[in-house]
Amino acid sequence: MASPRRSRLGADRYETCGAAGWRTGRCLDDLDRRDTSIPPWHPSNGFTPLEHPAPRLLPHIDGSVLPSLGGFGRHQKQLVVLTWIPALFIGFSQFSDYFLLAQPNGTCVQPQGNDSANWTAGAPPVPAATSGAPALLFRGNGTGDGGALLCACKERTLELETGLSQNVVTKWNLVCESAWKVHIAKFSLLVGSIFGYLVMGVMADWFGRHLVLILSVLFMLVFGLSVAFSVNVTMFSTLRFFEGFCLAGLALSLYVLRIELCLPGWRFSMTMVASFLMVGGQLLMPGVAALCRNWPDRDDWQVLQIVIISPFVLMLPYVWIFPESLRWLLATQHYKRSKAMMLRIARKNQVEMTTEPSGVLTELEQELHRKPQRTCIVKMMSTRNLWKNIVVLCVNSLTGYGIHHCFSRSMMDPEAQPTALCHADYYTMAGIAVATCLALCPAVGLMGRRGGLLTFMIITALASLLQLGLLNLIGKYSLLLRDTLNRKFSVAFSIIGMFSSHAVSTLSIFFCAEITPTVIRGGGLGLVLASAGFGMLTAPIMELHNQKGYFLHHVIFACCTLLCIICLLLLPEPRGQPLPESIADGETFTRRTLLHPGEQHLLLAKTDRDYSLQCGTLPSEGRTV
Repeated sequence: MASPRRSRLGADRYETCGAAGWRTGRCLDDLDRRDTSIPPWHPSNGFTPLEHPAPRLLPHIDGSVLPSLGGFGRHQKQLVVLTWIPALFIGFSQFSDYFLLAQPNGTCVQPQGNDSANWTAGAPPVPAATSGAPALLFRGNGTGDGGALLCACKERTLELETGLSQNVVTKWNLVCESAWKVHIAKFSLLVGSIFGYLVMGVMADWFGRHLVLILSVLFMLVFGLSVAFSVNVTMFSTLRFFEGFCLAGLALSLYVLRIELCLPGWRFSMTMVASFLMVGGQLLMPGVAALCRNWPDRDDWQVLQIVIISPFVLMLPYVWIFPESLRWLLATQHYKRSKAMMLRIARKNQVEMTTEPSGVLTELEQELHRKPQRTCIVKMMSTRNLWKNIVVLCVNSLTGYGIHHCFSRSMMDPEAQPTALCHADYYTMAGIAVATCLALCPAVGLMGRRGGLLTFMIITALASLLQLGLLNLIGKYSLLLRDTLNRKFSVAFSIIGMFSSHAVSTLSIFFCAEITPTVIRGGGLGLVLASAGFGMLTAPIMELHNQKGYFLHHVIFACCTLLCIICLLLLPEPRGQPLPESIADGETFTRRTLLHPGEQHLLLAKTDRDYSLQCGTLPSEGRTV
């Protein structure tokens, strides 16, 4: 018969490790059990039926709580649809820079004659020979040296070809010596998003997802509409920073709420629908910009900014319609609020809770005296496996978005006009995003999260290495084919690389949302999204430096893809698994090994094992060992 001490230890270790830990044998360090498929208080494990405690139901939300409330019922489906609607508006805001800050075409007019020439504001100015003022070289029919004349940068007219007749660049004449201000304006939205992901993620874990969602909507309306009334580029860039901050909080809170509403079988499909809607916003953005052209009373860019921000007014009723995440309430022990929420969900799903046999409400009544406990993302550093998984996914998202710009830049024709490049870049990225979403669904369904992520990362690495190495090899040994083959292979590898890198970025974010525990899911997802923001930030940085160091930039990210391939093997496979709720659950959420749990236990180092249960008094010798 087992001692009471072993019985208490078994119950305590079950609550600490969770049911998943007992089933997978990860709690063998403290109790030497023969059968890991049953809880520790089973008689076959040396415990009498009178000694075992009843298993807790509240920590197992996917396995106990949500099924007792109707599973993925009508109430949850309605809330998921409410998280889809803003995804279209978020797509508008995230891709508004392509129109608000598009580079115009300029016509440089010579004051002494009728000669003129076309130039593009994105091209670097040619310095004049006689003065320090910037000037532009143009081709004309004048009487200059060989028909080439220099005209001052101020003597030109600007014209847009991106759907608007006027934007921020043409409004405040941000060309020539003021062109760097355009890149600062592009930085502001991305940098604001990076800070927003980090801060709002921690707030979502500390104060709840609902509060972050509502605050983000309110301030998004305030700062987003204020951008349209900016009086100079400094005010525009500052307000865009706060707009990006609120946009990040909105996107993060909706993503987390959508994940936490779904059962394991619905998580990926519901997330991909939101991704399709965001891509839809990207595809519809040129049409929205064309509708705002030639507005009679205001500048076009002001009308466009108001049009893409105004739909967020529809989210104001979410204050009363959208509830707090039940999963977060239970994970943080807000049991009083959880009881009212569970009754509301059961009523809308038409489930009778008074006669429910699972006993979830009965257990909840016994836990109402507990005080809420909040967890900060900093506690992740004390874990053994969880922080490694999050760091791997951060590097994956950073590499995916960073190398995506390298591929898009390699695909463009260097002899084409920059305005044509802008169109090619925009429509190519939109088409590739659609193709990626279509390919992710069957790929993840067949290979799982980890297998799909590993496959797309291998494709990204191959496309990058072939583009960097094979093309140089062709140019070295075949001078005749260098111009034709290099261009064709470069475009082919760039399209493949953009496709696979976009898939890596999308899947890394979803992967993090699944393996991060509920108590720190906002902070963990914020870290991965902020890393993705750093990857996207490399594009305006390269433009600010006039693409200097572009090749080294591509080489560094190509090396990162090889590192990511190795690190991805350390990740677990979350497909079909319940979401981890506590840090202890997340710590036991590791990859499956090739060894049997009992064999793996024998290979553990002595420092990793707990020998407290092996200490006792030998009856024959009467001493402690």
